[in-house]
Amino acid sequence: MTRVIPLKPARAAQPVAAGAASAAPAFTVSPPLSLYIHFPWCVRKCPYCDFNSHTVRDGIPETAYIDALIADLESSLPDIWGRRVQTIFFGGGTPSLMTPEALDRLLTAVRARVNLSPEAEITLEANPGTVEADRFKGFRDAGVNRLSIGVQSFDDRQLAALGRIHDTREARRAIELALRTFERVNIDLMYALPQQTLAEALTDLDTAIATGVSHLSCYHLTLEPNTPFAAQPPELPDDDVSADMQEAIEARLADAGFLHYETSAFAKPGQQCLHNLNYWQFGDYLGIGAGAHGKLSFHDRIQRDMRHKHPNAYLEGAARGDFVQESRAVGAAELPFEFMMNAARLNDGFHVDLFARHAGLPLEQLMPRLLEAREDGLLELDSGRVKPTLRGRRFLNELLQRFLD
Repeated sequence: MTRVIPLKPARAAQPVAAGAASAAPAFTVSPPLSLYIHFPWCVRKCPYCDFNSHTVRDGIPETAYIDALIADLESSLPDIWGRRVQTIFFGGGTPSLMTPEALDRLLTAVRARVNLSPEAEITLEANPGTVEADRFKGFRDAGVNRLSIGVQSFDDRQLAALGRIHDTREARRAIELALRTFERVNIDLMYALPQQTLAEALTDLDTAIATGVSHLSCYHLTLEPNTPFAAQPPELPDDDVSADMQEAIEARLADAGFLHYETSAFAKPGQQCLHNLNYWQFGDYLGIGAGAHGKLSFHDRIQRDMRHKHPNAYLEGAARGDFVQESRAVGAAELPFEFMMNAARLNDGFHVDLFARHAGLPLEQLMPRLLEAREDGLLELDSGRVKPTLRGRRFLNELLQRFLD
């Protein structure tokens, strides 16, 4: 049974004053800022993937796309003027399809236009099927210091079922090259794969641990709407077997010295992904590139933007100087849910002051719902720190429902 520590401040338990939920957020200090750059092309679209990725058919218009990204960044400078960028993340799609020369040109342009931290974490996602030693060296020389490799499985049968373009041999080679080239390396793994057994899932995990990487992201395969897997579902392990896999993976990684710091993220001490931590702590991020999402805080509002989604539409918009497809201010009534949707994923939780600093609202707007979730055994609260219980981590959607307006 999870021990629930009592919380004492009685004033916080009082009902929220009328009209408080409609008060606009207000900031005196901006949250930390990251930069996300989306590269939307893949060699082949995986049947489980609902990301904004597009199969390469007639080649990648790399020069035009890098030009558009630089122009997109320039158009956004008034929104982030004077703020320091702490991390950069190249996601996709398959960013490792970029040539090192193109990446170098882009990062040079970024450094010339923004206040980039000298210690910035710069992550690039890579597919083992697009790996070459010279390409990795070129990415490192351009400034990438963290690589995230989408392995998903070390079982050739599973890789074929998942529609991956690489095999086990290529995955092992990519990891070996990455560890020789980059300061920090992450492996993405999936479990609860088609007809996968518990023993097979743990074999994948043990293989990943044995490589010596410092970070693992372990994701439960889900059938997302509007994907081939949703239209023709493969035979997946039942819920009990999937839950056994999750518990066994968490235990095995703890024994191997990995900290389970977020729902799907495990790291050796000091090796957490700083970019993703900023997301989960409800920090700000500017998103550029086709379909990229962004969240920026201004003195009187939080604004969410989305760039034109299809690469062709994005490039056409760039020619007009028009990059943003959707833009809206996040309503104050939505912010408790939006904040918790991120912060509740952190296994060690957060201090209650973070809500006021990063959501721009008084704590009283969040506290009654925190108390309700605590009473239901989904959260612990102690000395101003909020932490999901084991039940809260296992039933995250149930926890988040407490914060819906």
